[in-house]
Amino acid sequence: MTDSTLTTSLWEGLQSILEGRRFVDLTHAFHPGQPRFAAFPDEEREALFDIERGDGFSAHRYLIVGQWGTHVDPPSHFIRGGRTLDEIPVEEMILPLVVLDITSRVAGNPDATPTLEDVRNWESRNGAIPEGSFVALRTGWSHRWPDADAMANRDKDGLSHTPGWSLEVLSFLINERSVAAVGHEQTDTDPGLATSRQDFSLETYVLEQDRWQIELLANLDGLPEAGAAVVASWPKPQGGSGFPARVFAIC
Repeated sequence: MTDSTLTTSLWEGLQSILEGRRFVDLTHAFHPGQPRFAAFPDEEREALFDIERGDGFSAHRYLIVGQWGTHVDPPSHFIRGGRTLDEIPVEEMILPLVVLDITSRVAGNPDATPTLEDVRNWESRNGAIPEGSFVALRTGWSHRWPDADAMANRDKDGLSHTPGWSLEVLSFLINERSVAAVGHEQTDTDPGLATSRQDFSLETYVLEQDRWQIELLANLDGLPEAGAAVVASWPKPQGGSGFPARVFAIC
């Protein structure tokens, strides 16, 4: 069998698997003025060449912080000596997708976080969370995008009320189920009450376990809680500590 035959057979096999599947883009389109971490500057964008101005082609220069819009955080974002973006292999970029849904609780309490009971209920319906999964926390928070005030949801005292992860769930997912990565709709891993006091211990925990994460996911509603795959990819800056990502689900 020739290499070309093998290639054709692989593609034909993929076509048969993907035929009739639903593709869901989980990525916000980034732009100047969007919600961002308070210490980060806004995006600057310049058209160096522009067809509309009569140039022969269009080319833009983007000045952005790596953690911009829907983005990937590798371990090196918080951890000295942690893996950088170019050190995460492409084999980790297509994973089983697990959706942990706490939307109904968040609707009544924006400070809600997932519990081990949520995980046990998920597993009672679907079986054990697969090793090497990407676990996405569905909160409904992405519907607030791109309203920065709504995303931060601060009270009169300046405290942010947003959902986030919990240590008990992250510890279980990483230590008991060996998941590869996590993701969420809100700006931070930690809930807003924690980030308001500059507590990013949950994000630190995830990254120090040599896992990576995606922040500011979109369109998680409507995804099945089990059985789908997620594809997450990003540019490959040498030594990169974060970058906008393109993420989508195949259902």
